[in-house]
Amino acid sequence: MIIGVLALQGDVREHLAALAECDVIARPVRRPAELDDVDAIVIPGGESTTMSKLLVDFELFEPLHKRIAEGLPAFGSCAGMIMLADEVLDGRPDQRSLGGIDMTVRRNAFGRQVDSFEKEIELSGVDGPVHAVFIRAPWVERVGEGVTVIGEVDGRIVAVRQRNVLATAFHPELTGDLRVHRLFVDMARAQQTEG
Repeated sequence: MIIGVLALQGDVREHLAALAECDVIARPVRRPAELDDVDAIVIPGGESTTMSKLLVDFELFEPLHKRIAEGLPAFGSCAGMIMLADEVLDGRPDQRSLGGIDMTVRRNAFGRQVDSFEKEIELSGVDGPVHAVFIRAPWVERVGEGVTVIGEVDGRIVAVRQRNVLATAFHPELTGDLRVHRLFVDMARAQQTEG
């Protein structure tokens, strides 16, 4: 299985390293032709407005949007969660999201960089608590009927899943704990088996 990591901006190297430890081939994706070769995609943490602009500049927005709509398994962390939301609050007027999860996300909801924090949280589908790193993190304000909430912090939704799309407001790629990446790899493998 080949899992791509959107390599325009953000925590690309960290996601590639985590995926490589999950017994898949991990590849950076910067061009539409590279997207054609992957079985799943990770959209890393970073800066969602910059990512949105670069997706357009690199002619990746439309092909990636189309593949996700057609069922490409996707996982987004932090900015990646924002990119996978159907609706984004507090974004720039020209910011575009890829969609994939019927949810409304608020950018930088937990505050500015100085408000970043770490916390142990429970995630459905993962045994034991996960050490979660929140950096200028979003939260989910609304989920649609087909969305499963798999993690919360202080009553705020910070992890969701809809079909084969997973999103976290935190950065599992920064902790060395591979369980969230393994959860995604298992989701992608299940999709491959069914397809």
